[in-house]
Amino acid sequence: MELRTLALVLPLALLAACSKPAPVVVQQPRNIVTLQGIDVPHDASDALNEIRDSKVDFVARYYRSPQSRWPALSAGEAQRLSALGVNLVTVWEWHSHQPEYFSYNSGYADGISAYNQAKTVGQPPGSAIYFAVDYNARSGDIDGPIRQYFQGVNAALAAAAGGRSDYKVGVYGSGAVCDAMKRAGLAQYTWLTGSTAWAGTYSYDDWNIRQGGHFSVLSFNHDANEAKQDYGGFRVAGFGAPAPVAAATPAPTAAAPVRDIVAPEQPTEGPWPTIAKMFSL
Repeated sequence: MELRTLALVLPLALLAACSKPAPVVVQQPRNIVTLQGIDVPHDASDALNEIRDSKVDFVARYYRSPQSRWPALSAGEAQRLSALGVNLVTVWEWHSHQPEYFSYNSGYADGISAYNQAKTVGQPPGSAIYFAVDYNARSGDIDGPIRQYFQGVNAALAAAAGGRSDYKVGVYGSGAVCDAMKRAGLAQYTWLTGSTAWAGTYSYDDWNIRQGGHFSVLSFNHDANEAKQDYGGFRVAGFGAPAPVAAATPAPTAAAPVRDIVAPEQPTEGPWPTIAKMFSL
């Protein structure tokens, strides 16, 4: 009797063991590695030692109208920064805080000026030039003059290069502006403002560069930024090939001073908001 029972029980036990569902393996999400950078409204040549010691990955500098009170990126400055082993990011800003400035014609003129300055600096083809929309634009402005402005920028960059632009177009601005220009195919890169109260900014996550705060270890005027994947950065010729921005480098360790970010006292209004408030451009 016991042998018969055992003979019946063993197959049932084996069947139950085989029918158990396989254990569920939960994969932990990988950490997204971002690059650290700064944007600077003045010539960064006097701060090379601080920039080197802070271990930032990129420095954003400006192309500007000759009428601007603030210095544009020069070839010498670009070479000095490239020699440090950091990438450069360039952004055009001129009356970018004034809604009435934006039009197809102003975009075309800015595109030509930015192209000429990029060639003078030695910015390599395939990298990006960002164009700033430095105010909290509403839908009417975005769908109208701002869209026309970026149409002018794209047309100018293509015309200056003989039909096909040497440079990709980036947009700096609110989440609403970044989203609209990228969806329209008028910008390939987006640089999200640190002004989280601007339209669409708080929830926008399709950025290549995001601005916010500053690094407490740096003594000069700057904004802190982070970038992910490809963001259009470059180094000028003679100082190594352009950095492989698509393959993110490891973020600095907790001990590295660049990670010490201090939030701004109030929302910023652009790559360098105090320019528009304190001085006439």
